[in-house]
Amino acid sequence: MTFLPRPAARVRRARGLGAVAAALLAGSFAAVALTGCSIRDSICGNGEYPAMTIGGTGSQCVKNGEEVPEGYARYPEGKVPQKVDDKWDVYWRTHTVDKDGAIVEVADGE
Repeated sequence: MTFLPRPAARVRRARGLGAVAAALLAGSFAAVALTGCSIRDSICGNGEYPAMTIGGTGSQCVKNGEEVPEGYARYPEGKVPQKVDDKWDVYWRTHTVDKDGAIVEVADGE
C-alpha cells in the first residue's frame, strides 16, 4: 500500500518552505541595505591589473602576465586604484604620468 499525503499537508509543507525562502530573501536584502555604499566595484576583474594612459586620465585593464599596451603605463607602486572612488581612483582623475614617468597634474578635459 502506498501512502499519499493528504492535500492539506502538502499545502502546509509548501507554505513552510515559502516562509523559509521569504526569510532568506529578506535577510539578503537587509544585508545589502546595511552595507550600502561600502560595497564598491573593483577597478579591474580577477586576473587583471589597471594601466593608465600616459599624459591623460584614461585607464584600462590588462590581463595578468601581459605587457602594458603602447601609450599606457603601470600605476606607480603603492598608488594603484583598487576600487571605484577609492583614494587613488580619485587622485588619478586629476593626475597622470608623463612619457618620462613623472607624476604630473592634468589640465581640465584631458
